[in-house]
Amino acid sequence: MPGGRLTQEDRRRIAAWLAEGLSHAEIGRRLSRPTSTITREVNRNGGPAGYRADRAQRATQQRARRRGTAPAPVAVTPADPQADGRDPVAVSQFEERFTEALAQMGMPRTICRVLTCLTTTDSGSMTSAELVRRLRVSAASISKAMSFLEEQQLVRRERDGRRERYVVDDDVWYRASITSAYMNEVLATAALDGAEVLGPDTPAGARLADTGRFLKCFTADLLSRAEYWHAEITGRGQSEGGDRPPAEP
Repeated sequence: MPGGRLTQEDRRRIAAWLAEGLSHAEIGRRLSRPTSTITREVNRNGGPAGYRADRAQRATQQRARRRGTAPAPVAVTPADPQADGRDPVAVSQFEERFTEALAQMGMPRTICRVLTCLTTTDSGSMTSAELVRRLRVSAASISKAMSFLEEQQLVRRERDGRRERYVVDDDVWYRASITSAYMNEVLATAALDGAEVLGPDTPAGARLADTGRFLKCFTADLLSRAEYWHAEITGRGQSEGGDRPPAEP
């Protein structure tokens, strides 16, 4: 099942979203789970009106004990928890926190878990098989996540003999920011073209013109600052006495 078993945090989200009136299909999309998984979870634990996260979690644990199996852990196990004297519990808690931070950016949870896994691994790289074992998800889920992450310039592939490895580079967020900026540039051009089509003196045309100008200026500023801070933080390409970006207002 994509995403592995539902965690207690997943169940709390389900309860909150049911209270907001979201459909099972929408909840499934937000959790990167099949609609059938959400429907089965809700129906076996009180239905839409009676679903309670804590009660559903206890019922799942009781069913697992009756089957003689333990429920899946809430967080993934760190790749190398003892490396450099790391506290495995603290590492696991951080992974969960980092995953939640990524999820708040709008990425599906499975994709967030994959990116967290790669980011917190010392090598910064893993194979598909390693990710499947680590996250307890299907190979198809990993493939789908990688397609999205590659498109966003957050991950790249490299050959390791017969295998492919997925790699997170040290400057991953710099490259992702550049990609995002160029996407803004495309949108800005489209908005300005739309303003001409609709007429710059019409309300819709003026709205699009303002949007296009804003995105053009914002993108230029973002690219300039990204280049500067990438060089400043990494020490690459710095020039003595170079101009600093303008101070924040």
